[in-house]
Amino acid sequence: MPKNERALPDGFMTVGKLAERMGVTVRTLQYYDREGLLSPTAESGGGRRLYTDKDMIQLHQILSLKSLGFSLDDIKNRLAPLDTPADVADALAAQAAAVREKIAVLTESLTAIETLRAEVLQMQTVDFKKYADIIVNLQMKNEFYWLIKHFDERTLDHIRSRFDKESGRAMLETFNRLQDEALRLQAAGEPPEGARGQALAAAFWQMVTEFTGGDMEILAKLMEMGSFDGADAVWRQRQAAASAYIEPALDAYFTRIGTGPTGEDMQ
Repeated sequence: MPKNERALPDGFMTVGKLAERMGVTVRTLQYYDREGLLSPTAESGGGRRLYTDKDMIQLHQILSLKSLGFSLDDIKNRLAPLDTPADVADALAAQAAAVREKIAVLTESLTAIETLRAEVLQMQTVDFKKYADIIVNLQMKNEFYWLIKHFDERTLDHIRSRFDKESGRAMLETFNRLQDEALRLQAAGEPPEGARGQALAAAFWQMVTEFTGGDMEILAKLMEMGSFDGADAVWRQRQAAASAYIEPALDAYFTRIGTGPTGEDMQ
């Protein structure tokens, strides 16, 4: 053991030894000291900074939080006292929770990357606008993100101009809710022309009108959604089952109000 290490009081280590044990540089420890993150417990008569094993545990907290992307200010606020076994356990529990949160974020990011890669390969063309749309829809957790590659540019421009992330999410929630309601009414044996079926039809048509803005070309594109090649089999089955109820409900709705989807007289 070097002479300067042998001269240390029991239970203390120099900044160089702490840096070596924790795999960081002396400069990093000096920086943490200046920033008030980790100051040495003591100082030798010769002016050397002296650290303890407790300091090493606190350094582990700092390095763990730093690896998770926290700023130094965030780390200062998250550092826990280490005076009792409960303090140490609480600090480790907080670190574990932060790691789990980071794992969840990274897992979601990895899934999005792999999903986008699969979509890019299926499209067989370079279309960065569609890539961007897919990314936004993945962030929205839109399970129908893959439909984007089937839409033409006019339809996509229409969607981009009418909806932002929040309004788009609200529209998707409405669509899913109404489809679920159609399946529920179908399973309950409610007739499409009955009061509940007609309430569904009115709400569904209001949603379609809001989405299309009255553009019949966009409406025609929406009507093709159930026949896209390569569509997920489960999705197609759900679409078919919901449509089997919604379509006759809409027919009865238009007959009742006397006006068709394109404004034609139904009388």
